[in-house]
Amino acid sequence: MGRRGYEMNLRKLGIFGLISLLSYTAMVVFSPLAYPGYEWMSMAVSDLTAEGAPSLQLATRLNALFGPCAVVSIMAVCVAISGSKSKLFKLGIYSFAGMEWICSVGYTMFPWVADEPNTNPQNLCHLIVTVLVFVLSLAALIMISISAKHEGVKSLGIWAIACLCAMVLGPVGTGLFPKAVFGIFERLSTFSAVIFNAVLGVYLLSGKFDRQEE
Repeated sequence: MGRRGYEMNLRKLGIFGLISLLSYTAMVVFSPLAYPGYEWMSMAVSDLTAEGAPSLQLATRLNALFGPCAVVSIMAVCVAISGSKSKLFKLGIYSFAGMEWICSVGYTMFPWVADEPNTNPQNLCHLIVTVLVFVLSLAALIMISISAKHEGVKSLGIWAIACLCAMVLGPVGTGLFPKAVFGIFERLSTFSAVIFNAVLGVYLLSGKFDRQEE
């Protein structure tokens, strides 16, 4: 297989980033149908997939492609940008990939347990995973926003800044505003990372990372 054929095949893997976004969105939108009394404005997304939640079975099925597809897409991006001259850009992408792995594996191993306090061992592990995902996401988005321009993908830096703002607004909003709107700000934070992974997939599909494989 020639270099051109290799690039074309690698590009195709970017579609998994979009599939991941669609799977997560379907879970968030349709799982509440199986959860009587669920209030999306005040309740977390993790409540839909919590152990003991009435929506668990439906949410698990709808979300089945989220983690695996996200990992496939971001790992393809890692390969595509491996020839980048910017260490900061590569570190940003690799950090985001690490976050995706922790998200996919961590939340599968430690789903939230409904009607249990935060001190429950499994819920505590779930919160630790959430902190790791948040910190790695922030670090990755900051590094990408700074270095994207020098890699010839200035628009990716703009996407990174937008997602970074949404991610930070999430915890700030949950801390400042009433619990009645907790779900709105929590979704801003969670969707920002999912959307950025899909954006990376689109950039891969469009060949914007090809030149970095020289």
